[in-house]
Amino acid sequence: MEPTHNLPNAEYRRFEGMREYEAVIDGLIPQTLRAIRVFDRALSRAWNSPERYEALRQLLLANRTNRLLIVVHDAEPIERECPRLVDLVRQFSAAVRIHETLSPAKNVYDPFVVFDANHYLHRFHYDHLRAAHGSNDLVGAQQLLDRFAEIWDASVPAVTAGTSGL
Repeated sequence: MEPTHNLPNAEYRRFEGMREYEAVIDGLIPQTLRAIRVFDRALSRAWNSPERYEALRQLLLANRTNRLLIVVHDAEPIERECPRLVDLVRQFSAAVRIHETLSPAKNVYDPFVVFDANHYLHRFHYDHLRAAHGSNDLVGAQQLLDRFAEIWDASVPAVTAGTSGL
């Protein structure tokens, strides 16, 4: 990783490959102290893995103010392909929110995950494997947090605690 401009220990690196993308997510979840914000076209099946489920569960159990906020373009497959994630929605209904984008946000094409306000993963397009990982990069993370807030505002709740399908 190369140093960036905002913190002495900030790092940024590019990579290609979904396996590495998913591995970085799994590595950052246990380091998260407050919130994870996810934007994607649809969630991968990795969001249903027992290891990711347990890591997210531990984050949510650590503090009742911790949050997992997810916005996707297509929420329909979540019930079928990610029952463990739906279970987290049920167990932690105040802390886990899954939204689906409305028309104004359907043209956003670059998935990202922000951990707290300083680490992130950013894919440049959901059809391609190129991605970047920013660590201790407050400026890059804030830009994605601002985008997430805009996308969140252009979305509606999609998977709720009352959703069945487990």
